[in-house]
Amino acid sequence: MSSRQFGAHVGQQDPIAEAAARGADIVQIFLGEPQSWKKPQAQYLGGAEALRAAAEEAGVGLYVHAPYIINVASTNNRIRIPSRKLLQQTVTEAAAVGARGVIVHGGHVTADDEPEKGYDNWRKAVDGLKLEVPILIENTAGGNNAMARRLEAIQGVWEAISSSANIDSVGFCLDTCHAHAAGLDLSTVVADIEGITGRIDLIHCNDSRDAAGSGADRHTGLGNGHISVNDIAAIVRETSAPVILETPGEGHAAEIEWLRSL
Repeated sequence: MSSRQFGAHVGQQDPIAEAAARGADIVQIFLGEPQSWKKPQAQYLGGAEALRAAAEEAGVGLYVHAPYIINVASTNNRIRIPSRKLLQQTVTEAAAVGARGVIVHGGHVTADDEPEKGYDNWRKAVDGLKLEVPILIENTAGGNNAMARRLEAIQGVWEAISSSANIDSVGFCLDTCHAHAAGLDLSTVVADIEGITGRIDLIHCNDSRDAAGSGADRHTGLGNGHISVNDIAAIVRETSAPVILETPGEGHAAEIEWLRSL
């Protein structure tokens, strides 16, 4: 039996039952609303400690996805400062539930900003965090001024944060749909990312409803979109990272079975 772990993004009310229904080793959840600035809080009955205990008893690994609205790269104080606060709150609550990591999008600057400003804001954010669990920066699908869409921007972020004392607690999450939508070469993306970051800590395994280079972040079930299942299989095989599906829930059990067969 492989020790490789597979799972999916599931509802936060009872992720342990959701994992069992899918035959999943790991699950990813939100802690609260993904589009809210409210302090994250575990929705599981009994709260964070109860979820931690239930996950440990069931042998289910937990990952937490940070709210989408976080943008620590922003040059706008009214976005950047609340983003840092919300990311720290998410990390703290993720630690309370026993999560293995917090996935956070790379964010963006505006067309009027120098990209270097965003890279340096990422460094300042990483410097200022108390990382009780690692953060995993995720590549994103669109945006000409995004911090984690194109390889040169990812490299800019990594060069900036590599001087931080917290760098050992920062990893990378590779999303296959986002890479495809961003126009990255899927045949070399694993080597390209590892060449920049030295690591891939998690795979978000998703097909895309849109064509390569579209910039559109619209996931679909494996084999139902524009990404070759052979490309998806190759990416999964090339890494040893855990794999999380962010595809429609009705397909998860079969998709996990297929991923294990690889």
